[in-house]
Amino acid sequence: MATIQWYPGHMNKAKNQIQEHLKLVDAVLEIRDARLPLSSANPVLDQLIQSKKRIIILNKQDLADSSQTKKWQEYLHQQQIMSLAIDAQHTNHLQVIVQALEKLMAAKLQKFRRSGVKNYTIRAMCIGIPNVGKSTILNKLAGKNVAVTGNRPGVTKNQNWIKTKSQIELLDTPGVLWPKIDDQTVGLKLALSGAIKDSLVSAMDLAIFALEYWQHYYSPQLQAAYHLNNTDVTLSSDKLLIKLTQQFGFKDDYERTALKIIQDVRKGVLGRYTLDMVNEIE
Repeated sequence: MATIQWYPGHMNKAKNQIQEHLKLVDAVLEIRDARLPLSSANPVLDQLIQSKKRIIILNKQDLADSSQTKKWQEYLHQQQIMSLAIDAQHTNHLQVIVQALEKLMAAKLQKFRRSGVKNYTIRAMCIGIPNVGKSTILNKLAGKNVAVTGNRPGVTKNQNWIKTKSQIELLDTPGVLWPKIDDQTVGLKLALSGAIKDSLVSAMDLAIFALEYWQHYYSPQLQAAYHLNNTDVTLSSDKLLIKLTQQFGFKDDYERTALKIIQDVRKGVLGRYTLDMVNEIE
C-alpha cells in the first residue's frame, strides 16, 4: 500500500498564518468531521492552540453513527473541552454556535460590561482539516455566501475575516493537514471521508479498507446495502470485493467496483458510520 501524504505549500503557509493570527482572537472553533472525531484532529494545530479557549464542532453529524457521536461528546466533556454536534449543510440557523461562544467567553464579556463596554465583539478563528465544512458553517453564521464552498478538499486558500449577524467576527482559514501522516490507517480514514484528494490514494486500497471496516463494525448495513448473506460477510475483504464485482455485473473490473464502494460510503448507501471508536482511543 502506497504511503498517503498531502501537504501542498499553501498548507504550510496557512499553518504559519494561523500561528501568527492566534493572538488576534478570543477563541478557536475547531471543526472536525463527526465521522472522524479523532482522525480529523490536526496534531500540529492542537500544539499551536495550546491554552487558547476552544470549541470542538463535530460537523456532518447526519452522516455519523449517532451513538458514537454521543460517546465522543461525553469523552470531550470529560476532557473539559466544550463540543457541539451539528449538521451545517441542512441547518439554516447555527445559533447554537453563537450561544456556545458566548458561554465560553462569559467571564470576559462580563468584565467588559462592568467597564462600560456593552457590545464587545468576540473574535474567533475557524480551523480544521480540508473538507470538514468550515466554509458552510461560516456562510450560515454570516447569513450569506462569503466563503467558498465545495465538496472537495483544498477549496479555501486564503484567510479572511467574516462578520456574522451576531456580535462575532470569524477568521476563515484554509483546511490544513499535517506534514507527515505516520498512521496509514488514519490516512485511509481521511481519504475515505474525502479529506485527501482521490488522485493520491489507491481506490483498491480504500475499498478493501472500507469493506474490512464494515465487516467488523457495520455488518448488518453492509448486508442490507449489497444483499449479502451471513456467509458473504465472513469472506476475506479481497474475496468479497471479487464477489461484489461479479454481483454488480462488472466482469473483472475490480477498480470499478472499488470506486463504487467508495462512492456508496460517501453517499450514505452503506448507512451512517463513524470511523473512530471511543473505546479505541488509546
